[in-house]
Amino acid sequence: MKKIISAIIFTILLSSCGGSQQQSVEDLITEGDLEALRTKKSELSEQLKTLEEESTKLDSAIAILGGDEKLPLVTTITAEAQNFVHYLDLQGDVKTKQNVLIYPEMAGTLQRIYVTEGTQVTKGQLLAKIDDGGMNSQLEQLKTQAELNKTTFERQKRLWEQKIGSEIQYLQAKTTFEASQNAVKQIESQLAKASIRAPFSGIIDDVIKDQGTVVSPGQGSEVFRIVNLSDMYIEVDVPETYLGQISKGKEAIVYFPVLGDSVITKIRETGNFINPSNRSFRVEIPVPNKKGLIKPNLTARVRLNDYTNTEAILIPQSIISENAEGEQYAYVSSEPNAKNEAVVSRSIITTGKTQYGKIEVLTGISSGNQIIKEGARTVKNGQKVKILN
Repeated sequence: MKKIISAIIFTILLSSCGGSQQQSVEDLITEGDLEALRTKKSELSEQLKTLEEESTKLDSAIAILGGDEKLPLVTTITAEAQNFVHYLDLQGDVKTKQNVLIYPEMAGTLQRIYVTEGTQVTKGQLLAKIDDGGMNSQLEQLKTQAELNKTTFERQKRLWEQKIGSEIQYLQAKTTFEASQNAVKQIESQLAKASIRAPFSGIIDDVIKDQGTVVSPGQGSEVFRIVNLSDMYIEVDVPETYLGQISKGKEAIVYFPVLGDSVITKIRETGNFINPSNRSFRVEIPVPNKKGLIKPNLTARVRLNDYTNTEAILIPQSIISENAEGEQYAYVSSEPNAKNEAVVSRSIITTGKTQYGKIEVLTGISSGNQIIKEGARTVKNGQKVKILN
């Protein structure tokens, strides 16, 4: 009985779509009127959509009347508002602002080197000594002369306070003493350049010159490379389209593929200049380096938080379909009866950002809706189904 009714309905549907319509389509094709062809196609699409919906309803009615209803089996998930944090994936390199080459400040023979590669040093620590060419002996002579000039000035000063002697004698003694003091300071300043000291605390990464080498200020006379691994950071270029979403203080997750490790940090600084060559701005992210394994120029994958919604509706991307008009939709179940039977309806939705296989639904689905998951690709609008949850 069920098969006979289905055959009759199918014949009726064929009759409504065939005959004169088929002839009419052929006539339109022969005439070659593009606008008329488009209009006809639109009409047929609407008719086909209506016929499919009516066919589904008839199938359901036939199954019920025939007493042999076999419902599609589906599973559902409940739409719930939840916290959604979206990240922008980028790539960058580790850098440090304290990675410098140390040059000598005076010419001479590298007399002594006090450190080796890998030595941990503190700011101001003596790293090497350059032969001063007798400047130290000259300093001692100047200090001796300065002491004599000091004694002469003090005696002349006491006499002048007692109104003994002339003012010119007092002024000459004072000038001589001050000049000798300045000479001592000048030679001490020059002599200090013979000592190469650490500009900041860090690690001696490379000892470039050997002891006994003649060095001089300028390019090519680098003596050491010193690196501070405690103040590491990553610099990434962010497309200008994210200018309003990426800001100082936002969360950043940094992953180091080589180390197989990741750290959670925050954006320390954002640039104020758009690079015209790639339309991006600079973002600086500090990286803690407690284990000392992170090195300059190490490649890192950076994920920056660019969007957060504490009341987001998230559903799997795999259950979303798209109709001929380009609209996205998902199937929502009605409240099931005692037999877990329900009717599904198509819900047109608009979506937002995606993350880890899930997509944010902006409109079309509300919290508490039962959404068809398994079987979402096979059910039809208005169809009765059996829920297996």
